[in-house]
Amino acid sequence: MTDSTDPSRVMMRQIAGAFHQYEKARLVAKLKAARQPKRELVGKVEGRKSWAEVDPQLVKEARRLRRRSPKGGQRFLRAVSEELARLGYVNERGAQFSASSVKSILS
Repeated sequence: MTDSTDPSRVMMRQIAGAFHQYEKARLVAKLKAARQPKRELVGKVEGRKSWAEVDPQLVKEARRLRRRSPKGGQRFLRAVSEELARLGYVNERGAQFSASSVKSILS
């Protein structure tokens, strides 16, 4: 099929390529049309789930722990991570959250 010396094979390869391009464009348009109503209804359609969607209680606890205290300052992200681990909130591998993970949870 990839032999370029035979003109009929070149023609068939070009026809097949044009057909695949048409099918891909049609599929992309169909998927876009299906996502639009769902996006209007739900809001978020694509991408990973946020921590607020996966575990809203975790986000609530992290915000509570990070909140400024009247007497002192704000806890460091690492301290929030350690306290979350003490409360039983760990990542999917069973380890405590890193500081960058706590930052993404809070945002």
